[in-house]
Amino acid sequence: MPERPAGARPGARRDRVLQLVTSTDRRGAEVAATQLGDALGRQGIAVDTVALWPGTGSARLDLETLGRRRRDPSTLVALTRRASVVVGQGSSTLPFGAMGSVAARTPFVYRSIGDPAFWATTAARRARVRLAIQRARIVVAIWPGAADALTRLYGVAAGRLEVIPNGVPADAFTPTPIDERPARRRALAASLGVGIDPDRPMVTYLGALSPEKDPLLAVATMDRLPHVQLVVAGTGPLAAEVRVRSREGGDVHVIGAVDDAAALLAASDALVVPSRTEGIPAVAIEAGMAGLPVVACTVGGLAEVVEDGRTGRLVGDRRPESMAAALAEVLDPSTGEAMGQAARERCVARFALDAVAARWATLLGQVGGTVR
Repeated sequence: MPERPAGARPGARRDRVLQLVTSTDRRGAEVAATQLGDALGRQGIAVDTVALWPGTGSARLDLETLGRRRRDPSTLVALTRRASVVVGQGSSTLPFGAMGSVAARTPFVYRSIGDPAFWATTAARRARVRLAIQRARIVVAIWPGAADALTRLYGVAAGRLEVIPNGVPADAFTPTPIDERPARRRALAASLGVGIDPDRPMVTYLGALSPEKDPLLAVATMDRLPHVQLVVAGTGPLAAEVRVRSREGGDVHVIGAVDDAAALLAASDALVVPSRTEGIPAVAIEAGMAGLPVVACTVGGLAEVVEDGRTGRLVGDRRPESMAAALAEVLDPSTGEAMGQAARERCVARFALDAVAARWATLLGQVGGTVR
């Protein structure tokens, strides 16, 4: 769906929140931000969610764009529109949100969506982040470990930090009984035109096909699981290599971007998250709410979602053998069913969107004053 250029609708009024995402690409962070904006609207807070620049992928969100291209200087001019609060969602929004909110004399709230340590790879990078992040009135971390890292690495004072996790609409993802999953796989195969076997266990990778997400590890794992099939859903710079590797061994179906994550998870028996760096990925919460165990590498805030041995497995190394062993464990029907039930309970209790939005509403009211 084409994005709307800046000026396609009236600018934000003083009693509205302006929420920034990086681009119109349909990625986890952007989808989560739009869902949060909708949930805040139900709680009486008017939110305009806009993208800094157009996306480049085939699956996009219908969002207004402030700039015509990536890192367009005109974006800063567009950010001088009046709002009660500007909320930046993710690292690319930090410099633009910080500078634009200063120019507009608007409070800026920055939400760190990933692992703050990932930015600290060089002294120059740490210095740039530290400079920009000091302009935020409040910095929101999505788990306590991230808040500690923001203080340690970038000097964010404890009084300027809030911890609010990701939120997912609990009613959008419901468990599918094990005996109904073959029918869901059959329907999925028919709708996508791919050779998914309805009678074999199915593991899903759902996310960007990019180096930091490492989908190639998921593909390599399938060589050790001859009776299991993997469905890879997503797009990104590694898409071509994922397709090549998927033909070299194992039973792997690469289906590109999907609009209906719930239907894909309903056909699955487990989710695999082989990322090299993460925050708290919404897809892991979605899988938990869908009653699926998650097998993930132990990075970022994944331990907030996956309780090792109870709702899934956390893998401490990046060897395909280790991932395969963990997947074999959770794919055992009795083990997987118990883990899925526990995952649903944990994720609904911790990450239900309306409860998360209520915490945001309180914070925005404190920062913006007239936001309601």
